[in-house]
Amino acid sequence: MTRHGKNCTAGAVYTYHEKKKDTAASGYGTQSVRLGKDAIKDFDCCCLSLQPCRDPVLTEDGYLYEKEAILQYILHQKTDIAKKMKAYEKQKRALKSEGQLESKFEERERAEKFKQRENNIVSKPINPFTSGMKTRQGGLNLNKSKDEGMSSSSSALPSFWIPSLTPEAKPTLLKKPSKTVLCPMSGRPLKMSDLISVRFTPLDPSLDRVALLTRQDRYVCAVTKDTLGNSVPCAVLRPSGVVVTMECVEKLIQKDMIDPVTEDKLKEKDIIPLQRGGTGFAGSGVALKAKEARPVMQA
Repeated sequence: MTRHGKNCTAGAVYTYHEKKKDTAASGYGTQSVRLGKDAIKDFDCCCLSLQPCRDPVLTEDGYLYEKEAILQYILHQKTDIAKKMKAYEKQKRALKSEGQLESKFEERERAEKFKQRENNIVSKPINPFTSGMKTRQGGLNLNKSKDEGMSSSSSALPSFWIPSLTPEAKPTLLKKPSKTVLCPMSGRPLKMSDLISVRFTPLDPSLDRVALLTRQDRYVCAVTKDTLGNSVPCAVLRPSGVVVTMECVEKLIQKDMIDPVTEDKLKEKDIIPLQRGGTGFAGSGVALKAKEARPVMQA
């Protein structure tokens, strides 16, 4: 392809590059952008605030949160659930009262129909010469009442033009809300008692927090002292809360299943893999594409 081959508009073929450029300029069609390293969260950042954690806690699924941020989230979700529960109970009471009114109305209608049937019982002997005329007149009256009923029903049909006859939409019924608080990342039930405190081992203990955050390599493995980052798979040990590399877990810790800091006996569920952000490479196992759905013009 020549130097100006992408911008050549004299060709007979509508090229892919021209189509892509026109789509971006027109505002139609789905756009996809590949994310870079700057758009990916660091392994020691909170999943809610996206800032380095001061007091990090971990869920059982391996998602890292700032303790203050996740506690505020849980309290906000509980108050939201309580509001939804109040609205649901109010709707339930309203429906119950409506059902009681309808049942009373139906009972009244049944009583009136029973009275009408009782009053229509014939107690006098029927005259055979006048009964035929009465039945003919009754048939005519029935036809008249049917015509009147049809005209009244047609006149009561909803109209979209007359404000008094427009159809009314009933409010949607609320569903009973779930009382469980869900994790914002995994969507699984989350409790305050399930949060595990995490202790990162700083690369240089003499540095204060501000100086530590300005460095790219901030923390190391608590056992092997290897530098931690998004490209290094990590795990958290539940009894001590220390962060170690998965290589250390596979080669050292899984042999004896003992916490190297507290010397407590470990189980498989006590080793929690840390959900880290991806790197700038496509092979890191993280989706690096962002899509924006926009209107599509179809012929």
